[in-house]
Amino acid sequence: MRKLLEGQTDAMADEEILNYPDFVEKWKSGKAYSAGKRLEHNGTIYKVLQDHTSQDDWTPHAAPSLFAKVLIPNANVIPEWEQPDSTNPYMAGDKVTHNGKTWESLIDNNVWEPGATGTESLWKEVE
Repeated sequence: MRKLLEGQTDAMADEEILNYPDFVEKWKSGKAYSAGKRLEHNGTIYKVLQDHTSQDDWTPHAAPSLFAKVLIPNANVIPEWEQPDSTNPYMAGDKVTHNGKTWESLIDNNVWEPGATGTESLWKEVE
């Protein structure tokens, strides 16, 4: 039954898959993964960036060239801002909290800190 549920999450968009983290396939060492596959590791969802066979020391949090943490917010929860990498930027419309304020990204591929000097065209403060 678990394999069937894991297969269903493969076709979901990132924002949908965050609603079903228990049904995302768990990362395992020694397994072949294809780019685009989403995996769960230590309670966090990651997207595979390139085809590879996993190894003990290539865990998702330790191998940023192979995995990107899924940061797209759940529609019902606005997360705290995290510094993204170029592989998992915020997209236009994504909302985050940072320094006690709520911000909305105005552009796709946004890796800049909300509220920092010079980011007025990248983020807007929202209520």
